[in-house]
Order: sequence, then structure tokens, then C-alpha cells
Amino acid sequence: MKKTVSLMLTALVMVQCAMAQSIPDGIKLLQAVYKNKTAKDVLQKAYDANPKDPQAIYWLGIANVAKNREVLSADGVAAARAIYQKALQDGVNDPLIWVGQGTMDILESNNMNAAKQKFEQAITTTTETKGKNKGKPSAAILNAIGFANSLGSSTIGDPMYGIEKLKQAAAIDLINPDIMTNMGICYLKTGGENGGEAVKAFQDAINRDPKNARAMWRIGKVYQSQNNKESLEQYFNNAIAADPTFPAPYLELFNYYSNRDVVKAKSYLDDFLKYADKDPLNDFFYAEYLFRAGKYSESLAKAKEIEASAGLAAAPRLSLLYAYNYDRLLDSVAARDNVIKFFDAKLDIQSQDYELAVKLLSKFPGREAQTVGYLEQAIGNDTSRVNKLNYMNQAADLYGKAKMYKEQLFWLNKVMVAKGSMGEGDYYRTTLAALNAKDFTQTMDYAKKYMAAFPEKPQPYSFYKRAAIGSDPDTTSGSGVEALKYLDSVYEAVNKDKYKKDIFLNKYYAILYYINKTNSLKKSPDFKVKSDGTRTPVVDLFLDNCQKGLAVADSMLVLYPDAADDNNKFAVGVKAELQKNIDYYTKPQGKK
Repeated sequence: MKKTVSLMLTALVMVQCAMAQSIPDGIKLLQAVYKNKTAKDVLQKAYDANPKDPQAIYWLGIANVAKNREVLSADGVAAARAIYQKALQDGVNDPLIWVGQGTMDILESNNMNAAKQKFEQAITTTTETKGKNKGKPSAAILNAIGFANSLGSSTIGDPMYGIEKLKQAAAIDLINPDIMTNMGICYLKTGGENGGEAVKAFQDAINRDPKNARAMWRIGKVYQSQNNKESLEQYFNNAIAADPTFPAPYLELFNYYSNRDVVKAKSYLDDFLKYADKDPLNDFFYAEYLFRAGKYSESLAKAKEIEASAGLAAAPRLSLLYAYNYDRLLDSVAARDNVIKFFDAKLDIQSQDYELAVKLLSKFPGREAQTVGYLEQAIGNDTSRVNKLNYMNQAADLYGKAKMYKEQLFWLNKVMVAKGSMGEGDYYRTTLAALNAKDFTQTMDYAKKYMAAFPEKPQPYSFYKRAAIGSDPDTTSGSGVEALKYLDSVYEAVNKDKYKKDIFLNKYYAILYYINKTNSLKKSPDFKVKSDGTRTPVVDLFLDNCQKGLAVADSMLVLYPDAADDNNKFAVGVKAELQKNIDYYTKPQGKK
């Protein structure tokens, strides 16, 4: 009897040990990114063996959410929510389940208020009230909260809140490397300027676990975003050396070499497929390789095979692969339709995908707003300042080619704000766009800055003059004259002798304005000078314009004092005519 009981106890202990091992194994498989299907199977078994184990419940929920490329599944979020809700209904009222629910609050609707309520409740409940850890919450709970805020794009969650909790966790748990890895991902979500902090956090994870392939891979991805070949290869290869079965770095190296060395890329792809899940979705990368190798028809055939077995909804990037292949096969319509289908699905969109969308849709007039809408998505999702500027410039170029100059100017203004400074090319593009948009006020504002920054260039002066004249198209308001006075003052300050002819031409414009003005006033029915010498206001205005014209003529003579010069002769003739008008209309009329 004792022997039987002993055997039963031994068997129970073995089952419990197997379960205990299966959860860490499932977590490790999840972190391998491209072993999500296997991870979910392992965690499902752990859950089935003990559906009231908080660890099994929490991680099975996370396994439902994750997909390849660390993309989040909307259906998976709903499934995870149902798992956590069932646990609470079954009486598993555990802080880790609350954190799981808070994670879904973020992923479903980015409801940070609801999420933080659950997170803070979990922290309070797990804070020790006595002993050596008095006042310290559970490091595991803090880590799970940080992980929740590391998920998704930069617009999802509160990464700074996540970093705060992860720093607390790191101070309590000095061993767990995942705390630092999650912290690094949160830093990446706050923007490219914190890439250094992210790398430091990933390096701290490696210090905690020198064989941490995931942290090495993550550092490699940071350097990949900077196109730092030496460093990205170093860290991806370090990850492979630390764990040859970790699939992610093989795929990164395949992607890196796919446009550089197809043979080398193929070897990395073979290793990726060897260690990743045996999943039809991973066959996508082979179809992608066929495209990279120039085998477009074969790539299309493989993509259609994957679609038939897994479905387009399960593999949204197939539509994009179709678009790439059809583009190379010169079927622009099919390429366009597939890229639209891909972007409309709003799943697994990566930074390089927007370039293809712009290329394809720009071939079809009238698609500018739709294309720029995709670029706006890219700007919202990308943390790289360089990439954001690239997207903004693409939007501006797109509208410029379509001669939609107001829209082009809008985006060039956004570029200017994002850059914080402007080079000569930036000034030229923006000022020209403002001129083309007939926004003469903004043209002159930019031209002034352009002149100040590059006084030796002729373009800003030309832009300013064209805008000044354009601001008064029928030469009746005088705004062009006033604007050209400013331009003359700049010419004189920069180099009066060099710009003498330009100054004279501006004065020529002004004097013609005053002549036209006086001729127009003279035709007014209110233009009257009485026999007693009193004048109507119109006559006074007429004489005022004559005097202004005289002043301009005098300034012309200063520029060209030589009586034999044609410019001098012009100024003398105009001055005499204006003086004649002044002399005549300042005398009483009707008497000889």
C-alpha cells in the first residue's frame, strides 16, 4: 500500500514539474517571435492541465495575441480577453489576470485609464506589507505592466509609464533579463532620439544573461534602422551564436541581403525556415525570396499557393507581394489594386511598404490624397525622424507633380518645422511652391529668409519681386510698390552697384504705377479745381501721387546721372510730365 502511494506521489510530482517547465518553455518560444504557433500549443497544454493556474492563463492570452513579425492579432485580442474573463468568472481573481485584462484594454482601444486602474490595483495587491521586502511590489507584475506598454506601435500604450514600472522591477529583480528587454522596446516607442537608451537597456539584458539572443537581435534591429552594416551584422551574428535555433536574426539577415546578395540571402532564409515554425505563413518568406531573385511568376504562384492554404486574411502581406510582382511584370493596374487591398487591411504595414504605395499610386492621377493618406499613416507609426521627413517630402513631391501647389506648400511647411533648419534647396522648393500656390505673402516671407541666409543667390530676389508684383495684379493697390521698396533696401545693403539695374527696374515699376494712378484719378467725375483755387480730395490725391512719382524719378537720376544715358533720359522726361501736371493743377482754374 505504501509503495502504491509512493508511486502516485512520484507521478504527481512529475506531472507538476512537467507543467512548471512547459510555461517557461512556452514563454521562450513566444520570445523567439517566429515560433508563436508552437508556443501557443505548449501554453494551451499547460492551461488544459491546470485552467486555474494564473501563469498559464496569462501567457495563453498573450500567445493568442502574438503573430509573426511581432504583429498583434485583432482576433487574438478578443480571444485573450475571453480567456481572462473566464478565469475571473471561475474565481481566479489574481493580479496577473488583472494585468492581462489591462493589456487588452490597451490593445483593443488604447484605453490607458482603464488599463492603469487594473495595473495599479495589481501593484497595490502584490506590495509586501512586512519582512525584508516590505513596501516592494511584485517585480513580475511590474514587468508584465512594462511588457503591456511595449506592445504595438508608438501610438499604442504609454511607454514612459512602462519604463517607470520596469525601472522599479529592475531594482527589485536583479536577474531577469526580460525586464531590460521590455524597457528597451518601450524606449524605442518613445522615438528615435531614445535609440541610445534602448540599446543600453538591451545591453543590460545581455549583462544579466550573456546568452540572451533576443536582446542581441533587438540591438541589431536598432543598427539596421540606421543602416549600420558592421554593427547590425555583429549583433545578428552574436544572436545566432548565442542560440542557433533562434529564427529572427536569420530572417533579418535574409532581408538585409535580399537586395544585395541573393545567394547569401538564400542561405539565411534556409536557416530561418529550418528553425521557425512549420507554418504556411513562414513559406511567405520563400515566396518573397523568389521575388528578390527575379522569379516573379514563380513568386506569384507560391503566393497563390499560400493564399489557398492559409487565406489572405491570415497572411495580409501576400497582397503586397502580389503588388511587387505585378509591378515588375508591368501590370500596373493589378499592382495598384493589390497595394490598395493591402493598405486597406491595415495589418502588418512596415516602413518600406509606403515607398511602393507611392510609386504605384502616383502613376494614376487623382490618387494623390489617398497616397498621402498612407504617408500620414507612416508618419504616425514611424519613430524615426529621418523616415518621417522622407514621408513628408514624398507627400510634397506628389502634390508638386500634380500641380496641387497649396497642398505641396502645406507639406513643405511641415518639413520645415520638422527639420528646424533649412538649406538652400529647402528654401528654393518652399518659396517656389508658395509662389506657384499664389500665396504671395508667404512667398515674400520665405524669400526674405532666403535672402538673409543666401544673399549671393539670385533666386530669392527673383521670387520676392515676382510675388510683390503678383500681390497687385491690376496695379491698383500699390502693394507691389511698397514691397519693391523693401527689395531695393536689401539690394542697396548687399551691393548697390551690382544691383543698380535691378533697383532701376523696380523704380520703373513704381513710376509706371504712379503714372497710371494719376491718369485714372484724372478721369474721375470728382476731379475738379475751382476758380478760387480750392480742390476736391481726388485732385489732392492726384497731386500726391505726382509728387511720389517725382521722388522716384529723382532717385532714378541719382542712379543714372549721365544725361546721355537712356535711363536718364526716361527719368527726365517722366519728371517733366509730372511737374507739368503739378504746376497746372495747383493753380486756380477758369481764369487766364
